[in-house]
Amino acid sequence: MTNPALTNKFLAIALLASVALVGCSGGDTPAEHSAADRAEGHTSSSAGLPAGHIAAGEKLAQTKGKATGQSCFDCHGAEGNAPIDETYPKLAGQYYDYIAHSLQAYRDGDRDHPLMSSQAKDLTDQQIADLAAYFGSRKGSLQDLHGMHHD
Repeated sequence: MTNPALTNKFLAIALLASVALVGCSGGDTPAEHSAADRAEGHTSSSAGLPAGHIAAGEKLAQTKGKATGQSCFDCHGAEGNAPIDETYPKLAGQYYDYIAHSLQAYRDGDRDHPLMSSQAKDLTDQQIADLAAYFGSRKGSLQDLHGMHHD
């Protein structure tokens, strides 16, 4: 005989898990290696980019893009800590590889966003590495959720 309370708890957990997975997808391709990276056989967590330079990344983050007339700071805030919209991510303190892979995916058309795809389409590998180095070096308010337990 099954316990209805236990069955309902299991169903509620399963429903929350599926909603969380759908909500996290946001319609974008998950951050992963770009098509160009995959074609070159990149399969590790590294973005396969040259070394990034923080100072060059800071300068680039403040530069208005030709395609949109916006800089990184215009939408993500100074140092990537204050997005103008709650749906825009904070970039400060984000993992280098995450920023790099995301920008590569936007640039290569593997990930689509009306503004970011246009903003990233002309970025070189060096510019992506520099932006990732800069935003990764900033003190942010991101939290690492590894090891977090929910009751």
